Amino acid sequence: MSVTQMPLAERMRPHTLDDLAGQEHLTGAGSVLRKAIAQGHIPSMILWGPPGVGKTTIAHIIAQALEVPFYTLSAISSGVKEVREVISRAGEESGAILFIDEIHRFNKGQQDALLGAVEKGTITLIGATTENPSFEVNAALLSRCQVYVLKPLDEEQLLRLLHKALDGDERLREKQLQLQEHAALLNLSGGDARKLLNLLELVAETLDKGAEITDEQVMQIAQQRIALYDKGGEQHYDIISAFIKSIRGSDPNGAVYWLARMIEGGEDVKFIARRMVILASEDIGNANPTALVLATNTFQAVNLIGYPEARIILSQCATYLASSPKSNASYMAIGQAQSLVARQGDLPVPLHLRNAPTKLMKQQGYGKGYQYSHDYVQSFSPQEYLPDALAGTKLYDPGKNPREEELRKFLRSLWQKKYGY
Repeated sequence: MSVTQMPLAERMRPHTLDDLAGQEHLTGAGSVLRKAIAQGHIPSMILWGPPGVGKTTIAHIIAQALEVPFYTLSAISSGVKEVREVISRAGEESGAILFIDEIHRFNKGQQDALLGAVEKGTITLIGATTENPSFEVNAALLSRCQVYVLKPLDEEQLLRLLHKALDGDERLREKQLQLQEHAALLNLSGGDARKLLNLLELVAETLDKGAEITDEQVMQIAQQRIALYDKGGEQHYDIISAFIKSIRGSDPNGAVYWLARMIEGGEDVKFIARRMVILASEDIGNANPTALVLATNTFQAVNLIGYPEARIILSQCATYLASSPKSNASYMAIGQAQSLVARQGDLPVPLHLRNAPTKLMKQQGYGKGYQYSHDYVQSFSPQEYLPDALAGTKLYDPGKNPREEELRKFLRSLWQKKYGY
């Protein structure tokens, strides 16, 4: 790929610390990274900061300045096998740097595979993460790395990037565009320099030579052309919504398609799994209680496994949930109960249901008349368990599916009027 065919963000990637936007606390005169580069030796490190603030760029600059071999892995698509292969190759060279993007997505096994090489100095590790490494990186690996925090870029720094691209990039300079307004560009990019530059390029390709860039034009072009998955933006919410509704609608095909969209976009496995745990109760519930068991185990499993293998576990769970009978009866029951509490307030607990740990409480009638269920046929006594003002109220109405029809039949045999007679 020629330079002019690269995305604008790649064409504008800084090659020295002096060209980097922001992060003066790490890269300015007398800073820790500048001193380390000058001395020709850098420690293994974790670069922690929001998207598009220079983590990857800093890793490239360090490797170029030290003139050492540079290897890169993505935690989304690389497993233990790939980690070991890179470490093996790097071990044959001196001073090699291994850069791992989104290192927080590596599971324990993948992080452990790095530990020995970092300890022995086989590689110098540079990990990039948007998550707090104290929670997401193994303590053993973290203790062998310096953690450097990158700050969000401010409006002035982002504006400088825009003008630098318009004036300095060969392709954009030919367009002779005028930056009339910039709010939409900054808002849509959310402080992410890479996203900002790629959005600028998209707008520039659409506008005629010599045109003015306005907020209205940017919004129109973005709405028509941007279809990339954005973990922090509207696409994030639209696609998880489509995923959940596909499962709720019993369509495993739609479910696995939207799941693939999230996986390819680098969505957090815990976010996807967490939503399936919720759905297993909200939309399946007692129609298939095993769904919650599988969803909960899926959440635990993907935390241990991580990408890329976690995609298989997520797919198994999603297709199972989509193929399960559906019921929102438990969800509706708690909603109705909360509405009752909001309307009726704190109704007193009936005396026969109250705890009576002291003699005085017993004298006051606490617990009097309570019927111990296991003393009766079928371990059931038809006493009232709701406050007096709500006696006879039905909140849980079993769904119309085989499993809950059995529950309804059982409850009807016990409660009669409340469940059908």
